Parts: sequence; C-alpha cells; structure tokens
Amino acid sequence: MSSSLDKLKALTNRLEEQLSQKETRSSSDEMNKSETIPTIPSPSVESLKKTEKNTSSDDIRKANILRVKALYEKLKIFEKSPNFDDIFIYKAMNLSGIGLKEEDFGEVREGKYIQIIAITYEPDKNGKKKAKNVSLGYFGKAEALDTTLKNEIIEFVLRWRYEKAFQNVEHYKDLIARVETSQETLI
Repeated sequence: MSSSLDKLKALTNRLEEQLSQKETRSSSDEMNKSETIPTIPSPSVESLKKTEKNTSSDDIRKANILRVKALYEKLKIFEKSPNFDDIFIYKAMNLSGIGLKEEDFGEVREGKYIQIIAITYEPDKNGKKKAKNVSLGYFGKAEALDTTLKNEIIEFVLRWRYEKAFQNVEHYKDLIARVETSQETLI
C-alpha cells in the first residue's frame, strides 16, 4: 500500500509541476468564466509528507474522495453515471489512448481516442460472468488533447483506483474481523 501511496504522491508532484508550467505559459489567455468549475487543489507532495504523520488514513481518504468528486464534475462523468457513488460499483477503471504503465506513463498514443473506461462483470445468457466495458468519458483524439485535461483524466482514474483500494481494505478488515470472532468462539 505504501508503494501505491508513493506512486500517487509522485504523480501529484508531476501533475502540479506540469500544471504550474501550463499556467505560466497561458497566464495571458482568458478563460471562459461561465464554464469554470471550482476545483479542489491537489495536495503537494511536501504537504502530504508533513500531514502523513499527523493524519489518519480516514483524512487522506476524505481528501481523495473530495478530489475525485471535483474531477467527476469537471470531466462531466456525471453525464454517463449520474450518481457519484455508482462509479465505485465498477470493478476496475482504465484509460484508452493514454499510457499508465511505468514505461509509458502519461504518454498519449498517436491516432487513438481518449476515453475513461469502466469495467464491470455481468452474466451472459449462460450465466457465465463476462467483462463489459463502459465508457464514462470521451475526450477526442489524442493529438488534440490539452495537457491540463490529460493530467486531470489521469488523476481521476488514479484517484478512483486509490479509493477502490481503500474500499478493498475495508472489505478485508471486515472479513478478518469475522474470522477472529469465529476463532474466539471456538476456543
């Protein structure tokens, strides 16, 4: 889990650096204020390190979920999944057209379309579970993708995965508690 946190911290740092570079380049550009959605700033790696010792995993999780929700709204995921909580029903989430592996992290694939893909498992006509891909967001051709938007898309998927990891930890804590209760009754 700590390596996942380290990767998330490194990603946050890279995203902040790219965003600050983008902001300095485009500081003279006017933004359309009617489409601006208030954002919750991502915590810096330094602030994460400082608060990590004094902050519980519940606080980290709350901050993460707030950022996921802000990105959910900004990326208009609500158009495909109107209920925010429903996005955590999916078993996995991935990107089409942007690399997330260590060797190609953040690289857009020329000629590809950028999409956020959610994966669920549904039974087929024989009752066998089959993977089903659901597009939660379509963002056009890779070549035309704005760097800030690309970083927000990546951040959304990674933060969704981070929250999903918290949910899995809770599930296993509950199962372990049930096993421990069972052992106590046996002794």
